Formats: sequence, C-alpha cells, structure tokens
Amino acid sequence: MANNATQLTGDSSIGTWLDDPIGGPIMRELLAEAGQDAGVLKPVRRLAIKRLIKLSKGQFSEAMVADLVARAASGEVPAGGASSVAAQAAPAAPSRPAVEVPEWVEKTTPGRFKGKTVIVTGAGSGIGRATASRVAREGGRVIAVDISKERLDEFAKEQKKSDVTSVAGDITSDATIAAIVKAAGKKIDGLANVAGIMDNMTPVHEVSDDVWQRVFRINVDGTMKLMRAVVPSMLAQASGSIVNIASEAALRGSAAGAAYTASKHAVAGLTKSSAFMYGPSGIRVNAVAPGPTITNIEATFASELGSERVQLAMSVMPDPAEAEALAASITFLLSDDGVNVNGVILPSDGGWSAA
Repeated sequence: MANNATQLTGDSSIGTWLDDPIGGPIMRELLAEAGQDAGVLKPVRRLAIKRLIKLSKGQFSEAMVADLVARAASGEVPAGGASSVAAQAAPAAPSRPAVEVPEWVEKTTPGRFKGKTVIVTGAGSGIGRATASRVAREGGRVIAVDISKERLDEFAKEQKKSDVTSVAGDITSDATIAAIVKAAGKKIDGLANVAGIMDNMTPVHEVSDDVWQRVFRINVDGTMKLMRAVVPSMLAQASGSIVNIASEAALRGSAAGAAYTASKHAVAGLTKSSAFMYGPSGIRVNAVAPGPTITNIEATFASELGSERVQLAMSVMPDPAEAEALAASITFLLSDDGVNVNGVILPSDGGWSAA
C-alpha cells in the first residue's frame, strides 16, 4: 500500500480526494473520461464523496465509489500522477491558506412535529422533498403535494414508516387545492409553500407574456391560493405556521430575470401582509430566501444581456447548499421552535445576502 498521508474512504470529502497526491489524479482521470474537469466539483468540495451517489442521479454509483477507494488504497496513480495535482487543484499564491470546512450533517429532533399535520408543496424533489422528509421523520403527518405522481410515489416509498398522504396536481388548480385541503382534514398546523419555477433570465424588455404569466401563476398564484385555503382552519384553531419560499431574488435584483425576481418580491409582500393581518390570531407567516441550492431547478438563459449580468453576480455566490440545509431553516420556522418569529424573510444563503 502506498504511503499517502490520508486514508481515503467514501466518507472523505471531495476536496480531500482532489487535493490528495493519489486520490486527486484518480478523480481527475475519472472526470476526464466523462468530459469534465475538477471545476465541476467545486460547489460540492465539502461533501463526502459518497454523497455523489445521490446527487449525480445515477451517473456515479456505489460501485464506482468502492472502486475509487480500492484504487487509492493500492496507491495506483494514473499517468500525470501526483506531480500535477498542485497545478490542477488550486490557484497559485493564495491570499490565505485554504480551510477545509467540515461537512454539515443533518440532526433531526424526534417528535418535533408529533400530532401536527403539515402540507408541503413541491414534495417530489429538491427543497420540498427534503422538507417533507424532515417533517415526516420528526413525527408529523405530511400532505405531500407535487405535479408529478411518479416523484410522489418514490417519496412515499422512502417514507413508508411515516404518515404521508400524497396529492398529485397543479397548485394553480382550484380542484387540486380542494383535494389538498380535503386530504389534510379539519386540522392544518403548517403549510410549506415550496413549489416554484425559475424564469429564463430575461430582462423586462425581452420577457415574454408566456414566461411572465407562467412564473407568476405558479410562484405567486399557487402560493396565495394555498394560503387562502388553509387560513380558515388555522383561524378556527387560533394557531398555525405558514412558510413560503421566497429567494435571494426577493432581496436583490441580480439573482434572476424580471419575471422570477418580481414574483419572489410578490411572495415576500404576501408573507409580510399576512403576518401583519393574522399575527394576533395565532398564525405565524414567514418566508425563507434560499441562496444557491442543489436542486432539480436549473437556470436557463434566453437573453444575452441577462446571461452577461446574472452570471457576473453568480461569480460571487457562495457554494450551493444541499436541499436538506434549506429544510432545516424551513422546519425551524414551521415548528414551535419559531414561536416568536413572524413576518420574517429569512435568508438561508450561506451569507450571500451579506455580501
């Protein structure tokens, strides 16, 4: 076995692998075979390499991780070898030493949602799925809502030991809203309005009616309709927590195109107005404003100007967080732990809003 300084395993971070004199060349060879370079992994350097199995959606398998670990343990170094690692891994003459930040590990609170019914939209994937999963694992009854029945079925299968009711449908549809409320029953303790879509980064002089209307229909109309539907139940029981998903685009003008930015500003206004109106009635209404997050929502650019301006802003974004990190912020506000928080737009963005 080679005398490398680090015993690389599936729990070692991607950054540790890339910076290792043996693991680095092995990883770069694997990436090169897929037409990629190490830069593609920069946003997830802190994560354990085994996390790529889930994040890659099938492109990186458990067997591949095992093979990498075995190759590293044997000391196998591809052509180019350890001598090229320093040149490939980092810029020359850094202004300060690189610090490997420990990977965040989710810690659930058993029973935090016991006896509570919580509606979560967008529950089939990304932040919605992570939020629904956490509520379920912390003892809550989850009404999981998504446009995709297939994704909901996958989620329900994962949570077969939990109390999950699935409702597949379009949240802009009155029939879907009625089905959600019926599934929840008379007592609705929480609503996480997570479902949403991105625009195509067009500035206002290029935005089409179709993009504008579709983004507002889902991001604003759907959010409002579900709030409108659950508030009567919450008023009757004098308690409830609603958490909407805003965005960094609700706080700044440089995070997206005109349609998405305006829609998320509208969500922030809807949140604050409702918090003011219903606070004395025992209902808390807050929003979480995610920064860069690893989800299935991808940015597309249909405008040269939009691409130029937004990508400039993206160059100073912090590394993206996993959906579970956003779920931690959302479930805090949903739960009784957020008892004294109302009308807040909470940035959960790794400090991007402080820049």
